[in-house]
Amino acid sequence: MPRRVKDFIDISEYTSLDDLIRYLETIRDNLPPEHQAELKIRGDEVFGRRLTISYFREQTPEEVEIESKYGGADDEGANIEQLRRKLDEVPFKLGKANNR
Repeated sequence: MPRRVKDFIDISEYTSLDDLIRYLETIRDNLPPEHQAELKIRGDEVFGRRLTISYFREQTPEEVEIESKYGGADDEGANIEQLRRKLDEVPFKLGKANNR
């Protein structure tokens, strides 16, 4: 099953309202199913502000191929998660630590 990745679209601050509405409608109409799109204002006074739309999409075949080459991290992450669960089950006694 392919993973979903987060993608971004930036809109500059110098856009007319009518253009912005048309642009947002076009983006909305072309988003993939179950996109979970979010709109945020990013930036600051020095570098300028922009609207950023982030959404989830399925990986492209090229991305799947690259991840299959370097995807060993998922197995390691699963192993770490198993160890964390085991450690959570270890009984311990609250109180003062034993002084040696």
